[in-house]
Amino acid sequence: MTTQSVMNDFRETYVFGDAGSSGPLRFQVLSRLYDAHSIRQFKTIGVNDGWRCLDVGAGQGSIAVWLSLRVGATGTVVATDIDTHLLEALPYHNLSVMRHDVATDPLPTDTFDLVHTRLVLMHVRDRNRALDTLVASLRPGGWFVGEEYDALSTLADPSVSASEELLKTGIAMRRLMADRGVDLRCGRTLRDRLLAQGLVDVQAEGTISVWHGGSPGAALIRLSYEQLAEPMIQGGYLSEADLIADLARLEDPAMAFPSPILWSVRGRRPTLT
Repeated sequence: MTTQSVMNDFRETYVFGDAGSSGPLRFQVLSRLYDAHSIRQFKTIGVNDGWRCLDVGAGQGSIAVWLSLRVGATGTVVATDIDTHLLEALPYHNLSVMRHDVATDPLPTDTFDLVHTRLVLMHVRDRNRALDTLVASLRPGGWFVGEEYDALSTLADPSVSASEELLKTGIAMRRLMADRGVDLRCGRTLRDRLLAQGLVDVQAEGTISVWHGGSPGAALIRLSYEQLAEPMIQGGYLSEADLIADLARLEDPAMAFPSPILWSVRGRRPTLT
């Protein structure tokens, strides 16, 4: 299969797979919102000099860069993505970049001290197969850290807080994503998935904030709305007038809404006895 055909297939299956010029900005906002949470997980499990790390769906590489500095000259980091053009210029000798589709492509087994994913598995249709591959790539004693959204458990509710608004575009976007196979509760189920994989020391922590208009969280939502505007409108999920009105609301500091819950779930592959 050619690189172009791989990318075309990716754009058909990943709802944010054709971000164009907004892609780097989207990754910057995600980094600002969530890198500190990811790094806290790595420090908790003891990532240090000499570790061999795999960052799957690495985006523009902010986490891969942090890991490469953390593991030092004796460690290694592999950053993968199905589109690696934002990763290829990263100037770190212990960091390698690999084009890889976690849904279908193999990984070396019994290799990594850490495997990390963030907002990846929720977009993979065969999540169990992908997780099989990721867990098998861990060495005995190695850690998996997965971070995924639960986007359904904390929807805005004006009856609870007068400043909250349940935007029509948000409803339409969730419908579109579900229709395209996105698991909008993936984060909430990830703990059970890791236990089913036989991992031990499994822990799950949820991160939630109230985002207000004009905030980085609202900027992330705005980018999502804008990127999915065409399929939502053409598919009959939403009118253009409702989209325009909601984009304006996202700039109003008086408007607020709960963020999705980002579940950070970690587990360790048992050591050999």
